[in-house]
Amino acid sequence: MTTPTATSHANVVTEQLTAAGRAIEHDSFSIIDREVGPHTYAPEQWPVVRRMIHANADFEFNGLTRFHPDAVGAALRAILAHSTRLVADVEMICVGLSQPRLRHFGLGTHQFISDADVIERAQAEGTTRAVQAMRKAQRLGLLDGAIVGIGNAPTALIEVVRLIREEGARPALVLGMPVGFVSAAESKALMAEVTEVPWIVIDGRKGGSTLVVAALHALLGLAEAREREAQAA
Repeated sequence: MTTPTATSHANVVTEQLTAAGRAIEHDSFSIIDREVGPHTYAPEQWPVVRRMIHANADFEFNGLTRFHPDAVGAALRAILAHSTRLVADVEMICVGLSQPRLRHFGLGTHQFISDADVIERAQAEGTTRAVQAMRKAQRLGLLDGAIVGIGNAPTALIEVVRLIREEGARPALVLGMPVGFVSAAESKALMAEVTEVPWIVIDGRKGGSTLVVAALHALLGLAEAREREAQAA
């Protein structure tokens, strides 16, 4: 079965809840398609990039966004398992995601950035809370098979790369999109060198939690389209 090329208008769970909201969103996507100019993204990748552009009204994500060859396929397999978890670097990602869409796919969310033990370890070891949050996720066995979303902390992404290379962590997909001026570009370049795990990254300093949420919502839309195609077959 081929990967859906866009979120089908037959989708229900991953669409806006009102006709007016759906019309605005679809019109926005049409404007982006008209104005974006040429791009080299595969049909299954473009809906992700388009929704990221939609989230920020920034056409530079056409070009800045890079995909591991198996990124979308791995994401859909994980989502359609209906038992996958999301491990995020910050609470903002978990709050920004649509709860009905998460529930439909049985996608639980985890973030540990403000946990007392995470703060204590960061202070004791001279690291960041983001580093310790990823280490806690690994200790709890949450990283393997998970979708990992990093939108705020470059140190979290660097630590995820270390956990993959040195401790054998195997997330289903890493969304490496931290924003910032210190180590942000470098952390994403480091993730893009990883061959063991699929990833989607944004080159350079741009990024943010809203982009992780946008990418995940696009992937959930593709997953619902795949699900509906299977049901119709």
